[in-house]
Amino acid sequence: MNSVKGKPSSGLRPALAVLFLLLACASVVTWPQGSTAVDSLVPRTEAARRLSREDELLLEDIQQRSFRYFWDEADPQTGLVPDRARMDGSPLDENHRQVASIAATGFGLAALCIAVEHGWVDRTQARERTRNTLRYFSTRAFQEHGWFYHWLDAKTGDRRWKSEVSSIDTALLLAGVLTTRQYFRKDAEIFRMATKIYERVDFRWMLNGDPLLLSHGWRPETGFLKPRWDTYSEDTILYLLAIGSPTHPISPASWYALWRDRYRYEGHSYFTTVGVPLFMHQYAHAWIDYRNRRETRGDHIDYFENSIKATLAHRAFCINLSHEFPGFGPNVWGITASDSAKGYLAWGGPPRDPAIDGTVVPSAAGGSLMFTPEISIAALRTMKDKYGDRIYGKFGFVDAFNPNTSWVDSDVIGINAGIVLLSAENLRTENVWAWFMQNTEIPRAMQRIGLLPYRKRPEMVGGHYRKAARDFDSWLFQLWAVRPIPTALTGETRGIPRLQAKAREDQPPLPTELGDDIMA
Repeated sequence: MNSVKGKPSSGLRPALAVLFLLLACASVVTWPQGSTAVDSLVPRTEAARRLSREDELLLEDIQQRSFRYFWDEADPQTGLVPDRARMDGSPLDENHRQVASIAATGFGLAALCIAVEHGWVDRTQARERTRNTLRYFSTRAFQEHGWFYHWLDAKTGDRRWKSEVSSIDTALLLAGVLTTRQYFRKDAEIFRMATKIYERVDFRWMLNGDPLLLSHGWRPETGFLKPRWDTYSEDTILYLLAIGSPTHPISPASWYALWRDRYRYEGHSYFTTVGVPLFMHQYAHAWIDYRNRRETRGDHIDYFENSIKATLAHRAFCINLSHEFPGFGPNVWGITASDSAKGYLAWGGPPRDPAIDGTVVPSAAGGSLMFTPEISIAALRTMKDKYGDRIYGKFGFVDAFNPNTSWVDSDVIGINAGIVLLSAENLRTENVWAWFMQNTEIPRAMQRIGLLPYRKRPEMVGGHYRKAARDFDSWLFQLWAVRPIPTALTGETRGIPRLQAKAREDQPPLPTELGDDIMA
């Protein structure tokens, strides 16, 4: 296997508004001074210029280690990326050995582009790996109307675990495929194969007779799966790909057919599907640049701001859990679908998942680097500093660990490593967003939906989440000092029992910046 290079290593009023914004940002961030090795590796975005040299070095190290997972573990001939691997290099049990995930492979294709930009791998080697992967999916992999099996043998490409032909996992694979189509756009073979793979997908077929909602998938033995993608989740990337398809598009009305729960926790109001893991607010954003866009109808959601609030609410939820699990705190937080001492669990919160046992999942904070860099970096640094000798290795962070019981996972999971890598890259360079959004089908889908650019109020521009986070921490300190944490009450949402947090009337008043007025 080829080696990886390097070591982890507009008048007066607008002018005054810009000046005020610059002064406000300067008062709350530490600006980097001097230069480091990482300064010359990647172009620095506005967000990245707020990072200290120590922040940059930490992210560079985490990213490079995460990339090594995709480079070292993928089969070089098929390009298929295993679902998981042992951090220490020991073999997996027979049932999991060589089981590849097409979603992880999608993250892996984007990872190749990132690695070339950083100089972690030679461009020629990355291009050849990309070609091999696209050749496999273009000509060899089983496909049904363009859709692929969820789980495959990494070497042979055979179906594993009698898995379904998966719509969402094919979408995440397509996201990586289309990223390489733009990054290697001068390579005619890559461009042709990537286009073929996308345009072959029959999105209308996956509707299975429904006018708007896509099925979760299909099995040759039993046909279409009964569940449909009918609620807001990571499925927004699936629907954008479907609506933008040049060959088999579905109606833009499908976007508004998704049910969105309105939810509020500790002053953070946002749209979600109640009870889902945090990753559903992250995965689509790894590729789709939702910033400064808002729906022109429906709930008029700004999805980027929505994910910021979802992250802040999730952190607050974890901090509240510290009364039961002292390992949680302002800088040790994060629960999303992951391994646990009891096996793999699709857990999260708020509201409280009954299975929560104090386990921390680093990719929850890491996957939100592009939304909330300050609190996410602080969390990753604290985890690494406190527990790094047991939870941080050649592929970055293990999938999960429990600081309350000392349980540490032995594995790294590809999609969780992938979301950390891509989120960090979008924070630092915006590259994945830029590459993916160059595919004209995506902006076209957004136009059809009515997900259009808009001008935010000045107080929403840059770093507003930081003030929200600081004010929440101040409010939480008051709450801890005088009162117990609020209890969770059972509520009803869309006819399904939900656990919903309810603030007590005698709590300190919430900072006004944390209310519903954050979203313009």
